[in-house]
Amino acid sequence: MDNQVVATNRKAFHEYHILDTYEAGIELLGSEVKSLREGNANVKEAYVVIRKGQAWVVGVHINPYSHTGTEGHDPVRNRRLLLHKREISKIQASLDQKGLTAIPLKIYFNNKGRAKLEIGLAKGKKTFDKKDAIKERDIKRDAQRELRNRRR
Repeated sequence: MDNQVVATNRKAFHEYHILDTYEAGIELLGSEVKSLREGNANVKEAYVVIRKGQAWVVGVHINPYSHTGTEGHDPVRNRRLLLHKREISKIQASLDQKGLTAIPLKIYFNNKGRAKLEIGLAKGKKTFDKKDAIKERDIKRDAQRELRNRRR
């Protein structure tokens, strides 16, 4: 797949355990699509809510398109997600569980040129989980470095 990734939420993998992922379309304005093609998006503080049977992403910041005149789009407006009803009901059932949240992981264009949002069902990590993850990453890095040095 040659997906063109626009924005990723790298902080999400540090702050949460990602349990399940979904791919959703995003309802965008034309100037928002053009701005995304320029790579002007931020998903760090965003989350997904379900209201009246529809999924919405809140807090995604898409900068106004650089070549738009005085009337652009609102950078942080709520945007509707395009999902099947059964996917929405499955996400809603998961969100009703204590401690789970839905967060955007990345925005990208698929190979057909459509803007997509990858959503992750996540459970928050505790402080010791974060420390363990950092420790494991450091151990792997040291092992790789040791292997490289032995090959020389």
